[in-house]
Amino acid sequence: MNVYKLVGRNLEVTEAIRDHVQQRLAKLERFSKHIVDAKVVLSVKNDGRVNAPHRVEMQLNVPHGVIRAEEAGTDMYAVIDTAVHVLERQLKKFQTKLISREQRPDQFPASSSQDEEEEFRPEIVRNKRFEVRPMTPEDAALQMEALHHDFYMFENSRTERISVIYKRKDGNYGLLEPH
Repeated sequence: MNVYKLVGRNLEVTEAIRDHVQQRLAKLERFSKHIVDAKVVLSVKNDGRVNAPHRVEMQLNVPHGVIRAEEAGTDMYAVIDTAVHVLERQLKKFQTKLISREQRPDQFPASSSQDEEEEFRPEIVRNKRFEVRPMTPEDAALQMEALHHDFYMFENSRTERISVIYKRKDGNYGLLEPH
């Protein structure tokens, strides 16, 4: 892959790590020629309380979307490999969807086997409407916890825009804001 950005947080990106990432990203090109570019963030938490201090976040930009993987573990090289494996699976799905969109339904042969699995296509099964009240992100986090939800939509009283607060895997909170 020619175009990618590699960032290290609390970590010096050595030539060996850079080569390892580049080799793994090049492997992804076998699965899709539609990758526009990639961003890889490698980080290490050195506080001693974390069971998986090495973290990798990979993002591939493809036409009409983004493919992401986040992994954590004790060995940076193994975590990179695992993240690339996740991206491979996602790229295969993306490729399958592209091919099925390009072909007309009458081009597919009739299935003679009842054992073949149907492709899972997510659908909206519930629609919920609720009042969005102005509040601070801190108040929204408290409301989210009180409701035992993983995320909460609210009107940010500081910006007067719709925002979403969510619970991160590390136990902290994230805030999504439009710009």
